[in-house]
Amino acid sequence: MKPDRPAPAASPLTHFDAQGQAHMVDVGAKAATHRVAVAGGRIEMQPETLALIEQGTAKKGDVLGIARIAGIMAAKKTSELIPLCHPLALSRVAIEFEAAAASGTGAAAVACTATVETTGPTGVEMEALTAVNVALLTIYDMCKAADRGMTITGVRLLEKRGGKSGHFVAAD
Repeated sequence: MKPDRPAPAASPLTHFDAQGQAHMVDVGAKAATHRVAVAGGRIEMQPETLALIEQGTAKKGDVLGIARIAGIMAAKKTSELIPLCHPLALSRVAIEFEAAAASGTGAAAVACTATVETTGPTGVEMEALTAVNVALLTIYDMCKAADRGMTITGVRLLEKRGGKSGHFVAAD
């Protein structure tokens, strides 16, 4: 017979129950509110690679157009990729890109920002983060023949609005 142990303290991590086992958070009693998440990241590359993207001369075609569609699709499929995410009815997914030429302080890069919205009982942070990652991975895939040294960096949540935890804006 095992000695009695005190019950584990409740975890501040919502995907673990009192016994420390992973579970899907019950959002059934939460109010449906308008929720927005914005995530960002960038892919650094050689200046010649950025020129291929900007001129539309990459061998695989319209790099940013395909990456935009990939990011949107990824946001919609997040619950299939991240085990404990809830499937959500997204009302908006917007993917934006900004090219930055190489400067004395940095490499050439494409920055990606994903904005995801829904009205529901849980937030869309994971959908925004997944969208950015997949959009940047798509750029890598489409340009790897020209530049295998590309680096994806700085993927993070930039802003979150709605829900019980309120408004979050990342520090610069």
